[in-house]
Amino acid sequence: MFNSNIGRLRFFFYSAALLVAEIVTFVLCVVSTIGIEGLANSKPGPSREGLAAAVLVASLVIVLFRANFARRRSRDAQGPKWILWSYIVFSTLFAILQAGTVLVVRFEGEDSHSGLNLLGLALVGLWAVILAAKPAGGSSADMASSLSFGDLDPPRPSRGGRAPHSESVAGGTAQAPAYAMRAAPAPSNHPASQPASLPNGRPRSGGFGRRGLV
Repeated sequence: MFNSNIGRLRFFFYSAALLVAEIVTFVLCVVSTIGIEGLANSKPGPSREGLAAAVLVASLVIVLFRANFARRRSRDAQGPKWILWSYIVFSTLFAILQAGTVLVVRFEGEDSHSGLNLLGLALVGLWAVILAAKPAGGSSADMASSLSFGDLDPPRPSRGGRAPHSESVAGGTAQAPAYAMRAAPAPSNHPASQPASLPNGRPRSGGFGRRGLV
């Protein structure tokens, strides 16, 4: 189940399900540790260490699932290995920085996390590349070979080494002399086969059968 290749649609839905699971897991981590009000009223520091540890463990578990789905999708599309490993490494760094952000974040709106945002944008870009990769066997070379003008190519020779067209021509030329031999009368040297001549030298006109009229 976790080793088979997956296509674009399944990878998209799996990623969406992991995003929802990550949000739900984060809320559960907050509720099970210090609560929503405790997080809002807490100050950065040791009071959030339990929440940060829970978020880190949950995020790393989500990263394992993301790496598995990305590996199966990349194997299905035969994508570059560096894109896959960049996505896995950046996902791990994002999980670690996310847990650290929970540990030091302030809710007054004064802190900005531009580095985490840039890392998130890089992750989205890598995910889009993995999603949009063409499946194996769907390259442009295969499409060109499937659209080749095979009907216009000359006929290929058969296993005997001769083309079917040459065999038909050779057969026709071989049959032509036999037909001509059957159609043309064979010359004969028998005297009866030659027309009899009259005494004055004119040939006797032929009648019915082999006898001529005198």
